[in-house]
Amino acid sequence: MKLPPLRAVQCFESVARLNSFSLAAKSLNVTQSAISHQVRLLEEYLGETLFVRQGRRLSLTPMGEKYYEEISHSLQNIAQASQQIREGESGKIRLAMYSSLAVKWLVPRLENLRQQHPEIDLSLAMFADEPEFSDQVADCFITAHPPKKNYVSDFLYKELLYPFCSQKLWQQIQEKPLPEALWEHPLLSVHSIFKDGNQAKDWQTWCQRGGFDLPEDVKVSHFSHMVLAAEAVKYHQGIAFLNDYFLNDHDHQQNLVRIPMHELPTGDNLYFVYKQSRAKQFEIKTLGQWLKLQCFEHDGDN
Repeated sequence: MKLPPLRAVQCFESVARLNSFSLAAKSLNVTQSAISHQVRLLEEYLGETLFVRQGRRLSLTPMGEKYYEEISHSLQNIAQASQQIREGESGKIRLAMYSSLAVKWLVPRLENLRQQHPEIDLSLAMFADEPEFSDQVADCFITAHPPKKNYVSDFLYKELLYPFCSQKLWQQIQEKPLPEALWEHPLLSVHSIFKDGNQAKDWQTWCQRGGFDLPEDVKVSHFSHMVLAAEAVKYHQGIAFLNDYFLNDHDHQQNLVRIPMHELPTGDNLYFVYKQSRAKQFEIKTLGQWLKLQCFEHDGDN
């Protein structure tokens, strides 16, 4: 079935709604002659006269009234569907982020978001690897590798890791010289910290930054993900590099101790990412401001 030109239908709807060719031209930001041309094309396509022009007076023919009633709802549905894809459903927003960051950093702070911004209905999607940046996945993202086109990337923080152990291990370490005391316990290495290089690259890189060597005979256990290493640390299984942002107050007070030594930069920055076309959406702007505030307050506490 051949469809009429959508542009012509849009021009007709605007003239019929505003009852004026000049006002329709102004609303669509085109010339009045362009509007007249599109309406004439539509009338030729339909084989019907849609308007009665009597001097300056303009009115719809009976067929024009019927056609306007039919197409106005359809155009409104098209506009609403397009706006929802472009801007998302009002109040609702989907945020996709790394699973460890979601579990260890964001979830403990969600109550604060709900209290400050009850108008935002936030749902989370977690991923281990980089997701497809699409509205089908989420409305916005927190990622270290933002897309280069059609998206806005707001800086959140520079990722720094620190050596952590359990309270029980710290009692055995705290009175001894560092880093030598660390080598007496298993070192927990996380593969995903550096995606290139050999095993235990996190510990080798950290030692190089400190100006000392990693002993060849030290025991190293390997983990695929930082959240697994964090759980192993809690159960006194060794020492691992963890992100300060992942640790809530309960972890600091009851389970984990940050060993007072230098940091390990991963080379990654974390960004809040969203489509350029949605940069003015209230929910995304509000969520972005709240996320930046959480990062700023955390930096101020350290």
